[in-house]
Amino acid sequence: MELIESHFGEMPLPLFETDEAPAACVAAQKGRVPSYIGDHRKRLRARFMEGGAGALPDYEILELVLFRAIPRQDVKPLAHALLARFGDFNAVVSAPPNRLREVAGVGEAVVLELKIVEAAAQRLARARVIRRDVISSWDALLDYCRTTMAHRDIEHFRVLFLDRRNTLIADEEQARGTVDHVPVYPREVAKRALEVNASALILVHNHPSGDPTPSQGDIDMTARVQAATETLGITLHDHLIIGKSQVSSFRDAGYL
Repeated sequence: MELIESHFGEMPLPLFETDEAPAACVAAQKGRVPSYIGDHRKRLRARFMEGGAGALPDYEILELVLFRAIPRQDVKPLAHALLARFGDFNAVVSAPPNRLREVAGVGEAVVLELKIVEAAAQRLARARVIRRDVISSWDALLDYCRTTMAHRDIEHFRVLFLDRRNTLIADEEQARGTVDHVPVYPREVAKRALEVNASALILVHNHPSGDPTPSQGDIDMTARVQAATETLGITLHDHLIIGKSQVSSFRDAGYL
């Protein structure tokens, strides 16, 4: 995709010396935000406070995030450019920093703001499932898995450790791989389950392709993990594969 040249300057931050707005632009504005930009920001913030996120399309929610990183300029073109590149708001905030920087106008301040939003979303989603019965909070668990893994550009493998009451006691990333493979060591999974005193497990990994259909490798690996944990009296409840918009459950599919 050909990048469209743009000229955005971000708010200077102590750690990021290259993010100041162009000197000519700042000098012309004498440090003040032009009235048309200031009025737009006020109206957009007011609409958000009155109607909530549901009242705004993705590009306007993204504008609200970009306001903090780029205080002196119209950020609507950059919001549209980010959405055109990545697809939707979730994909933008979840995009790897190196890919975000490929979009003209994105510097470290913009990356920082987007990653803060991503981290906040993950913390909120995790709070809805940690220390809770995951069986009765299944939808919240799926939301958490999608939030943390759906838009990763390489495969991540994580294990959810449960106690005897199916309460989530630990959530740990075990490995990272490539775009279509992640190394999993059943003995290490079983060993860690013993260390945290888990009685049951849920395996989770993502498919960057977006298609959550299990591969034969996924099926074989799951069988090996199940064999390793069952000898220790630890139950494998499910293996979830996270796609871009769908989740595949091994238990629902009859593999477990």
